[in-house]
Amino acid sequence: MSKKVTGVGGIFFKCKSPADMRAWYSQNLGLATNEYGALFEFREADKPEKKAYLQWSPMEEDTKYFEPSAKPFMVNFRVENIEALVEELRQAGVTICDEIETYDYGKFVHILDPENNKIELWEPVDEVFTQMNEEETS
Repeated sequence: MSKKVTGVGGIFFKCKSPADMRAWYSQNLGLATNEYGALFEFREADKPEKKAYLQWSPMEEDTKYFEPSAKPFMVNFRVENIEALVEELRQAGVTICDEIETYDYGKFVHILDPENNKIELWEPVDEVFTQMNEEETS
């Protein structure tokens, strides 16, 4: 089997005002923010020629996206071969919250750890973000 987790794909947290939070991080820490937060570009350690991305997102305090977890945060992990990984996790008795969903930028599924922290697993299509970034800068 290929690697399971290949890195962190995103950090999501609840706050009173996502717009104010994005503005503060932009003004004070220089994050290039948009309506979703900020996108960080990096190079994969074992494939340095390949660009990869991490999403940072402040979210509404009352978002239901983290449910069934009651925690005010969620971590997204980048993974390979999400279908095989979900089957392996299911066989290990891990709680799978939903079905794998596919978008242009990758596949997603959510699981719970033993303390009911919701974890988002993402098999990314980084090329979509690379193309979007190139279009924005041209």
